[in-house]
Amino acid sequence: MTDPRFISRSSGLTRLDHKTLWLATLGGVLEFYDFIIFVFFATTIGKLFFPPGVPDWILQFQTFGIFAVGYLVRPLGGVLMAHAGDLRGRKRMFTFSIFLMGLSTLGIGLLPTYATLGPLAPICLLLLRVGQGAAVGGEVPGAWVFVSEHAPRARVGVACGLLTGGLTAGILLGSLVATGLNALLPAEQLANYGWRIAFLLGGVFGLISVYLRRLLSETPVFEELRARKALAAELPLKAVVRDFRPAIIISGLLTWFLAAAIVVMILMTPALLEKGYHVPRLESLQANCLATLCLAVGCVLVGWLTDRFGPACVLLVGCPLLGIAAYQFYACVPTNPGLLMPLYAVVGLTVGIVAVVPYIMIEAFPARIRFTGVSFYYNIGYAIFGGLTPLLVSWLLTFDRLAPAHYIGVVSLLGFGIGIFLFSASRRPIARHSAAES
Repeated sequence: MTDPRFISRSSGLTRLDHKTLWLATLGGVLEFYDFIIFVFFATTIGKLFFPPGVPDWILQFQTFGIFAVGYLVRPLGGVLMAHAGDLRGRKRMFTFSIFLMGLSTLGIGLLPTYATLGPLAPICLLLLRVGQGAAVGGEVPGAWVFVSEHAPRARVGVACGLLTGGLTAGILLGSLVATGLNALLPAEQLANYGWRIAFLLGGVFGLISVYLRRLLSETPVFEELRARKALAAELPLKAVVRDFRPAIIISGLLTWFLAAAIVVMILMTPALLEKGYHVPRLESLQANCLATLCLAVGCVLVGWLTDRFGPACVLLVGCPLLGIAAYQFYACVPTNPGLLMPLYAVVGLTVGIVAVVPYIMIEAFPARIRFTGVSFYYNIGYAIFGGLTPLLVSWLLTFDRLAPAHYIGVVSLLGFGIGIFLFSASRRPIARHSAAES
């Protein structure tokens, strides 16, 4: 089965490609905002949805635990949506995921607190977080597959970089909303109703995204598969597990790398700065906005570099830079608060190395089972490492204030090792399929 990206047109992006990329990216921005906004109000949510009088460290552990549940449930949502996406079409599941996300986020915005519901409040919060996790489990890998199958082969890196940058822009949007609400509202009003505004906006964003997804067309790769009746003849997940073990290992390890970089350096850092380094909340959120903007730029840059030099070279250069930036940030900010903004900006730029991850995963699986392959192992990896990372880092912080930097140093070494493996493989596919069937 020949991928239409290899035969249908030149390596440049057409006007239709640009439209598809921007619509898919904008939808990804809005959906990722819905998933991420929880972490920016973690402190407020913890005080409202758990019993009063709980020690701060237990409260933080419980709140980040519910946040982690969103990651732990991702494999279930991801594999169900991916299965349908491989057999019935990418676009249909791409639209359903945003609908489920919008409903779940709206529900959190309307949910009564512990003072009203008692012990039911954290349980309901947990269930709605499960809905968010299932939705994003189909969204992220589905979006990567969707844009990569619309783009010419020579521009897959740029397409993945733009989309990944768009997803991180959803984090930026969440950070901007959180910063604005914290700046405009006194603490009492923020706790009473201000935090709900962020989630209600997310519900509206979800409805907008459903409409945007309806404007997109099915990918030419899937249409070609369907026209030739070359869709998976068996359960896609069965074929993935049986035939693509090297791709499974690489996908899982790369997901650990991606999850650690995003969760620790972007999502957890504002709360860690506030609690551990006594940085004012508004200042930490402002710095996070700058870092996330730099992250989006870094993703696009890494996508371009991947198309030009290949994923191995990008990992070999980018991973050491990320590790160095993390250590500089956590070592210097406590003693030199004036360096917060520039150092966090550099951190955000280097975290952009994660944009190479979807490129490698997409190339690892053939089109007939690509959605399932990318989705299942990306979500399994994120469920394990994205879910446990906040808890593990929070625990390690009781022993060493540089624990976040140590953790990033470890995963940077992991990414560097994968870069060596890919380089030594002389650019051979990491899964057992040829370029013609990809």
